[in-house]
Parts: sequence; C-alpha cells; structure tokens
Amino acid sequence: MIWQLTQAYHCSLFDVQAIMRIPLACLLLLSTTVLSQPFSLNDRYKKFIEQHINAQMSANRCDAVINDRGISKTGSNECKETNTFILSTTGHVRAICEGAGVPYGDMTRSTIPFPVVICSLKNSGARLRHCQYRGRPSTSYIAIRCENRLPVHFDRDIVVVN
Repeated sequence: MIWQLTQAYHCSLFDVQAIMRIPLACLLLLSTTVLSQPFSLNDRYKKFIEQHINAQMSANRCDAVINDRGISKTGSNECKETNTFILSTTGHVRAICEGAGVPYGDMTRSTIPFPVVICSLKNSGARLRHCQYRGRPSTSYIAIRCENRLPVHFDRDIVVVN
C-alpha cells in the first residue's frame, strides 16, 4: 500500500512539473519572438526625431547634441561619419510624408528647402562620447523614407539652395 501511494505521489509530482514546464517554454518562445522583431514603426519614428530634428540646432553644437543624444552608427558605439539635423518641427517634417513631398526613388523629397546643420566627424574611428564634429549650416531639400505617413529614415539633403 505504501509503495502504491509513493508511486502515485511521484507520478503526480512528475505530471505537475511537466505541466509547469509548458507555460515556461511558451513564455520563453514568446519572449524570443518579441525581442527578435525589428523596431516598431513608432520606435523608428521616435529614433528619426531624436537623430534628425532639432529646431534650435546650431553648427557649433554638433558635439554636444550628438553625444547627449547618443547618436552613433546603427548597432554600434562608433561615431557616425555624418549626421544632419533639420531645423524645423516634427509637424513640418511629417507633412512631407502626409502629401507635402514628392516621390524620389523609394524616398520622399520635400518640395520646399529646409535649414539644416550637417555635422561631419573630425576624428574618424572615434567611439561614442568622444565624437568630435564640424558643423556646417545649409539650406536644402531633404529626402526621407516614409512609412504609414511617418518619417523613419533620413536619406540625404539635396540641391543646396545657398
């Protein structure tokens, strides 16, 4: 009788442990799936704003702004060779994706020029927080990638006006 109770207990304990492993395995699988997904559209839009829109930007603030915002080459801590800041509001830049722009390859080009500051790296090979840039103000049309009427990637400034 004791042997039968012991067997029943071990069997029940084993069943409970096996059943508990299933939700854990599902949770791990779900976590892996979620973490392996690319940035959501909203994340890419926020990154675009952080990297490229600054209405108060000036040519002598490249080092401070780029380092403060942690702007680097995608997926690394290496300094970007060039980063362009659009001196405008998010609304004006978003309008390019909402009909105020024209097709430009797989991008959308602004129909009006924007003031920009182009920050070029002076100390090639440097790492984040040690990036040193030379800023140059300009006015140019801009080409951006739009997804669902939101800017998500700055491609280039084109046709310098001044």
